[in-house]
Amino acid sequence: MVAGSSVQPSLLQGFPARPVQGGVTVAEQLPVARVLIESSLPHLDRPFDYAVPAALDQAAQPGVRVKVKFNGQDLNGFVLERVAQSDAGHTLVPLAKVVSPVQVLTPAVRDLATAVAARYAGTVSDVLRLAVPPRVARLEKDFPDSLDIPDAEAVQDVQGSPGSSAWGTLRTGAAFLRHLAAGGSPRAAVNPLQGYGTAGWPAMLAQAAAAAYSSGRGALLVVPDYRDLDRLEQALKDLVPDAAVARLTADDGPTPRYRNFLRLLAGKATIAIGTRSAAFAPVQDLGLVACWDDGDDLHIEQRAPYAHAREVLLLRAEQEGTACLLAGHARSTEVQRLVEAGWAVPVDTERATVRRTVPRVVSTADSFEQGRDPLATIARLPHAAWQAAKEGLERGPVLVQVARAGYAPSLVCETCREPARCGNCQGPLALAGTSALPQCRWCSTPAPDWKCSHCGARRLRKGSTGVLRTAEELGRAFPGTTVITSSGDQVKATVGAGKSLVVATVGAEPVAEAGYAAALLLDGDSLLRRETLRAGEDTVRRWFNAAALVRPAPDGGLVVVTATDAAATGALLRWDPAGYAQRELSLRVELQLPPAVRIASVTGPRAAVEHYTGAVEADLAGAGISIRTAGPAPLVLTAPPSGRRSAEDVRTLLFFPYGQAAAVVRVLRVTRAAVAAKRATDPVQLRLDGVDVL
Repeated sequence: MVAGSSVQPSLLQGFPARPVQGGVTVAEQLPVARVLIESSLPHLDRPFDYAVPAALDQAAQPGVRVKVKFNGQDLNGFVLERVAQSDAGHTLVPLAKVVSPVQVLTPAVRDLATAVAARYAGTVSDVLRLAVPPRVARLEKDFPDSLDIPDAEAVQDVQGSPGSSAWGTLRTGAAFLRHLAAGGSPRAAVNPLQGYGTAGWPAMLAQAAAAAYSSGRGALLVVPDYRDLDRLEQALKDLVPDAAVARLTADDGPTPRYRNFLRLLAGKATIAIGTRSAAFAPVQDLGLVACWDDGDDLHIEQRAPYAHAREVLLLRAEQEGTACLLAGHARSTEVQRLVEAGWAVPVDTERATVRRTVPRVVSTADSFEQGRDPLATIARLPHAAWQAAKEGLERGPVLVQVARAGYAPSLVCETCREPARCGNCQGPLALAGTSALPQCRWCSTPAPDWKCSHCGARRLRKGSTGVLRTAEELGRAFPGTTVITSSGDQVKATVGAGKSLVVATVGAEPVAEAGYAAALLLDGDSLLRRETLRAGEDTVRRWFNAAALVRPAPDGGLVVVTATDAAATGALLRWDPAGYAQRELSLRVELQLPPAVRIASVTGPRAAVEHYTGAVEADLAGAGISIRTAGPAPLVLTAPPSGRRSAEDVRTLLFFPYGQAAAVVRVLRVTRAAVAAKRATDPVQLRLDGVDVL
C-alpha cells in the first residue's frame, strides 16, 4: 500500500496516482521536479527534489520559474529537469506554484551558468540572477504571440550583403568574414584603428554579426556601456532588419529588457547586443560571440561571483562551438595570452595602412621636445600641447583627456605636501569649485578650520587638478572658444564638428562626428603611478581609445601625450598595442602574476580567513597540489568607517597555474560550502581573477 493512502493497488484496476504530503495527487509521468532554489548560501547550491502535483503537470516544465517550500519559507526557483523517481529517501514536498509557464531558462544557458559558477567558485543561483532578467508578468500574456514582431524566418534576407569596408584594411579581414558567412567558427583578436566614422569599430562588429546572420545563425555582441551600445545598434540598422536585433541592458528599464529577452527566447530576434549581463542572452543557433574593449572594468559584474563578460563569452564559445571575436583599440594581456596559446588568431593591419589611418603622435618627454621646452616634464600643459590645441582649433574640435573628475579632487598641505584628511572620518579633502570650502569626499563634512596633523600648517594646495579646473584654465587660455566637459554623471556621447575644446575624464570621451583635429593626453604620469598591477596596461588602453577618435595624420590629426614612461608612450608612438601587450604578458609570466596564473582572494575577519585558507591548503595537500599564497595582510582602508569593510579585515591571495585551476577551484568551492554549512566562523568573500586585488 502506498504511504498515506487507503487505496489498495490492483493489477486489474491499475495503480492510482501517488498521493504526497498533504494528500496532493502527483503527475503520472515524470512526477519529480529537480529545482534549483534562489539562494546565495554555498551549501544550498544544488538541485532539490520536489513532487509535481497533477494540477501543475503541464506547466511545471524544465526552465520555468516556480515557488517551493524550503525550511518553512516560500522561495523562488527554477525547474532544472523532470525525472521518474527521486533518490532523496524521504517523502517529497509538492511544488507550491508555477510562477510562469514560460521556460525562461534554456538548457544552453543553464549549462553556461553551471560552468561560470564552477570557474568563479560561485553558486549557480547567483549566476542565474544575472542571466535571467526580472519577470514582467504582463509581457508573458499569450507568449510568444503577444510579441508583435515578424518571425525570424520572415526576415532572413539581409539588407545588403555584409560589407567589408571596415575589415578591408586588415590583412585577413575579408577571409574572416567569408569564413563566418560560410558557417565557420573562426576565433580572432582584432585591434581596429578608428573609433569614429563608417570604418570605426561599430561597423566592424556589425559586419561580423551580419555575416553570421547571413549564414542562418545568431550573434551575441557585448560592449561596456550604453554609449557603445547606441553606436553599435545604429551600425546594425544599415545591415540587418531591425526586427532581428534585440537590445539587452538594465539602463533601458525592466520592461524593454524583458521584452527583448522574450523575443530572443522565442526566436523572434537572432542578434543580441548589450552590456555585460547580455553575455547570457538565450540566442538560438548561436554562431558568433563578440566582446568590445574587454579591458574595460565595466565588463566585470559587481555582484557575486564577479564574472567577467569576456570569460563568460569564452566559455560559451567553447560550449556551443561558436566563432569568437575579441576586439579593442588596445589589447589586454588576457587576449594576448589567448593569442600566444593559439586559441585566437590575430587579425592585424599592414604598417603602411596604419601610418595612413592613425594620427601623428608626439611625446613631450622625448629628447627633441625636451630641447625645445626644458620644462615640458613638469608642466601640466607643455608648449607642444598648447600649440597642438591652438592649431587644432583652427580645423575642428580638440579633445583634452584628464585623469580626475571634479574641480580639485585632492588637497595637500602646502608646507609638507601630506594629503589633507577629514578630522571626522579621515577621508580625503577636496574642493568642488573656485570659492568652495574644503569638504570631505567621504562624509561631506566641511573643513573650514583644517589643520595639518603632521606639521600643524593651515594652508592647503591642490594635489591634483580635475576636469572642471582644467576646463576653467583652458577657457582663460583660449578666450572665445567653446569649452565642453564630459565626466561623472554628465557624460556626453557625441559632440559636433564645430571648433571647441572638449575636456573629458578617461573613459568619458565623446565621439566627434568627423573625428577630432587633435587630442591632448594629460596626467599620464598620474595614471601610470597608480598602485595597481594593471596601471600601465589600463593607461595605454585609455590612450589608444582616445587617440582612435582623432583624424588620420594625412588629414592633420595630432595626439600629444605628456607622460614620461618610455614603454607606455612608445607603444602609442609606434601604434603597437599588440607589442605592448606582449611585453606586459612576458613580465607577468616571469613574475608568475595574473593573467599568467590564476588568482583567488579571500577577504574577511582574520580568524575566518585563516580558518578557510587552512582548510583549503590541507585539502589541496591531500590531493598532492601545492599553491603559492600571500597573506593574510590587513586591508588598506579605502572606504569610510560606515563602509562594509573594517580596518580589522585581512586578505589572503592564492596563486595557482591554469593546469591545476579546475582542481583548486573545486576545493575552494567545496570548502566554502562546508564552512558555510557548519557556521563555525564568519563568512569570507571569495573572488577569483579580480583585477583590483593587485
